[in-house]
Amino acid sequence: MSTKIIDGKDAARILREKVALDVSKLESQPGLAVILVGDDPASKIYVRNKIKACESVGIRSFESRLPAKATEAEVTAEIQAFNDNPNVHGILLQLPVPKPLDGNRLVQMIAPEKDVDGLSFVNAGKLASGARDGLVPCTPQGALILIKSVLPDLTGMEAVVIGRSNLFGKPMAQLLLQENCTVTTAHSRTRGLKEVCARADILVAAVGQARMVKGDWVNPGACVIDVGINRDDDGKLCGDVDFDEVKDIAGAIAPVPGGVGPMTIACLLANTVNAYTSILEKKTAELSTQGQ
Repeated sequence: MSTKIIDGKDAARILREKVALDVSKLESQPGLAVILVGDDPASKIYVRNKIKACESVGIRSFESRLPAKATEAEVTAEIQAFNDNPNVHGILLQLPVPKPLDGNRLVQMIAPEKDVDGLSFVNAGKLASGARDGLVPCTPQGALILIKSVLPDLTGMEAVVIGRSNLFGKPMAQLLLQENCTVTTAHSRTRGLKEVCARADILVAAVGQARMVKGDWVNPGACVIDVGINRDDDGKLCGDVDFDEVKDIAGAIAPVPGGVGPMTIACLLANTVNAYTSILEKKTAELSTQGQ
């Protein structure tokens, strides 16, 4: 059996091109604000990549950098300033934030219509209820696009998501449910985890344990999406799936690197445009009501 290697870079390129085309047709320029607290090297790289991506599609970028010792009040003030800025349509607080700051609490201070990470209670609730007008977290959104690139119709398929985080596991499960999958959310307390995974038509791994998913965890022909980003004992970047073992068993696999990772920023750009459109439509409706 020939396994299809899902090319996340190419899928991200296609989505970015669509976003750039959409932006070129807008009345004004969408704006994305990124707030970085502290000096975490990985976070700095992520923020820099996001700003470059914005420039490449015509989205205006705003940046706020705060010291690691910034107080909750100082971070909140930055968030509120972007909430109030009409030129900003999307706000992203780069996570994790330094302790003792509470990233989950701070995210809830972002206006839901500008919450392009999709982590506010409002957007999470909309996703869970099946509403289609919320902003969806970028990484699970990107993972779903990759899944559907090889399996256009997911109806009736059995999907297993390993991981139950608010950032990925839970929204991924909700997205698969909306595609009419039968979904199991597995985690560290799941009994018979290997056997649960081995029956899946779609297996999504997001646990942060290097090469945990072995070949005998995978249903032959399954679509495997690896979301993990780890370093092995040799310092080599790897995912949660043992690629060498799984690549000849799965029907399709999104590897690390080059799979879901590139899709995250592309979906962030798409979310920013969607936020811009929703905010504009809301303002237009309000002006129309006032005119009556």
